[in-house]
Parts: sequence; C-alpha cells; structure tokens
Amino acid sequence: MRVLVLGYGLQGRAVVHDLAAAPHVTTVTCADVDPPRVATGLAELGSTKTDAKGLDAADPAALAALLAGGYDVAVDTLPRQFVRPVVQAAIDAGVPVVNTNYDDDIRDLADQAEAAGVAVLPEMGLDPGIDLIMAAEAVRRFASVTHLRSYGSGIPAPGDDDNALRYRISWTWEGVLDSYSREARVVRDGEVVEIPGDRVFDEEHKHTVEVAPFGLLEAAPNGDAAKYADRFGIAGSAVEVGRYTLRWPGHAATWRLLTALGFLETTPLPNLGSVSPRDFLVEHLGPRLQYAADQRDAVILRVEAHGTGGPGDGLTLELVDFRDLTTGLFAMNRTVGFAASIAAQMIVSGDISGQGVLSPIHDVPWQPFVSELGRRGITIAESPAATAEIP
Repeated sequence: MRVLVLGYGLQGRAVVHDLAAAPHVTTVTCADVDPPRVATGLAELGSTKTDAKGLDAADPAALAALLAGGYDVAVDTLPRQFVRPVVQAAIDAGVPVVNTNYDDDIRDLADQAEAAGVAVLPEMGLDPGIDLIMAAEAVRRFASVTHLRSYGSGIPAPGDDDNALRYRISWTWEGVLDSYSREARVVRDGEVVEIPGDRVFDEEHKHTVEVAPFGLLEAAPNGDAAKYADRFGIAGSAVEVGRYTLRWPGHAATWRLLTALGFLETTPLPNLGSVSPRDFLVEHLGPRLQYAADQRDAVILRVEAHGTGGPGDGLTLELVDFRDLTTGLFAMNRTVGFAASIAAQMIVSGDISGQGVLSPIHDVPWQPFVSELGRRGITIAESPAATAEIP
C-alpha cells in the first residue's frame, strides 16, 4: 500500500507515525510546503518507509502532478482552504482521499466522485469523525431516539491545567477561536434553537458534566447539532439534540468576559494598522498556551442517547485519551491522525467500500473501526446514560 499524506503539522505527523507502523503499508510519502522540516521529522521517526516531497498546495498543477504519482490513497491534513482543490485533484487522478474537515465545501462533488469511482471521506478525525461514528452507533441501538448529546474536548490533563484559562493548545489556536465565535444550533423541546456566536458561553446555554478522572466539566454549545439530527435520521423523533465542547470550570466565565470586551472581533483597530482584537489574542496568547514537553493533554468524547426500543433507559459511549509522552504525540494528534489513517487503510482494504463523498455516519463500520482504535490503545467504553435531561 502506497499512501500520500498532505501536510506535516500536528495531525499530519500522527498520520505518518501510524501509517509507518502498519505492516501492509509499504511507502508513506509526506508532501508539505517545507520539505526540509518534514525530512527532519521523518528522520526522527526512523522508518525506512517514509519520504518527503515539497508541495505548494495553492498550485493546482502541482497538486495534480503529485496525486498522479500512483498512490493507493491520500490523507489530507492541510489547512481547510485546500480541502476542495485537494478533493478535486484526487477525483481527477482517481485516488481515494480522506480528510478531517467538515464536508460543507465538497458535498456538491459527490456525483463527480461517484462517476469517477473514487471514495472521498471527509469529517474523519476526532470531532468531526470518531464522534460521528460513536453517535451513529448509539442511534442504531434504539428503535427511536428522543435525546442525543455529543461532547468533545481537548483540554490539559489533570494537574497540567495550571494557567488562568486552564487551557493549552493541542489544535490550531485560530481554529479554537473560530469555534468560540461561531453560531450554534441545538434542538430543545423539539424546536431548533439558534445561539449567536457571542452567546455560546452564556449561563443559560451552559451545563456541567462529570467525567472521570476530571470531575465536573463545563459544556458549551459547539456548532450545528440540528443538521446532525437530520443526518442521523432522528429529526422526527428527537426532542433534544446537542453538540457541546467540554472545558475546565471557569473557562466559560472568562470567555464571556473576553467576548463582551470585543476580543474576538476581527475588524482591524484604526490605531493598530491591520491588527484586530482577535489577531492580538492569536499572537499574544498563542505562545503562552503551549504544552511543555512533560505536560499532557487529554481528549474526551462522550455520546449520550435515550429513546425507545433500545438498551434500557439510555446509553453512554465514552472515549478518554492522554498524550503519549514517549512519542510526544498529543491525545489530539493521536485521535485525529490515527482515525484518518485507519480510515485510509480501510478504504484500500475494502472495509470501507463506498464511492462518492462518504460520511463516517453511514460508511465507516463500527466494530472494525473500534477494534483498530483499540489496537492503538484508544478505547470506547459503554455504560448506561443516567438521565435524559441536561444536568
């Protein structure tokens, strides 16, 4: 199996690490705008299967030439603005491609991908990705679902939440700030509720969840849960559907204050040239929120489902993972990158057999995928869901 990995950031590194360890993968080519940096990273990995190439992803001809190199599958970990050109180039080259971004920008390419006989699997990371696979499995356990909640989190491990925000960066800081300022939609009492981006941390929208070994964590709305009610086929039965971000207590109050003071605004300040309040947060806080080499991040995914014709009163599926200090891979890297790597290998093996623009909800088989996660030390636990009501 010859695999092409596009991008060698935090997630790309984890994808390469996992692919290089797979016995049936013969070659892993990593293409990035900075090939010397990639070569250094690959040398540290110490695998004879890997090689580095240069790529300007903004150049369509360069993308086309690279994807025409005889690869069995590609994994795209480039920034979001490259999702569509990469998918288009993959379709043209007849190469299946996996990425970890939302599918909004490429859904219209479904017919083209199917006609070309190419599998395109977006949303195949942690959130979105593993969370969607977990939620789809929870929905399948019931004849009719009335309540579905999904929680996702990347936070410092207990003891490493030692700054004023109780937060450190294991993802892109710009991406975090995007999620803190985007509109959210949830279903409450059978009705869609729209929450403005500057209100997601308000007390009326926040609740707490207890997760071992963390204790009580704050949950704030995250993105559009209402559209997933449609995608899971539960819009007609569900009275409550929500997607939430988990953070250490106190985080919401801090961000309510920063939001109220305008620190997430993107309009440049007249007396600071092209610098906006959000630009300041990116540059000022980014370096201060990095993990030290001996600090661990933690990832949490929890899905709670209630309904009829299922396992008792309710079901909880939960994943908790921590940074691997031996490899240095963050839990966020492991869960995002390993999920994408597993999916790419499943496409080539035929375990994922669809063509066109696929979805983790419908096209990734639960048991084989969970088994592969388990082989990497990432487990999903099952337990009863305590209550159908938000705590």
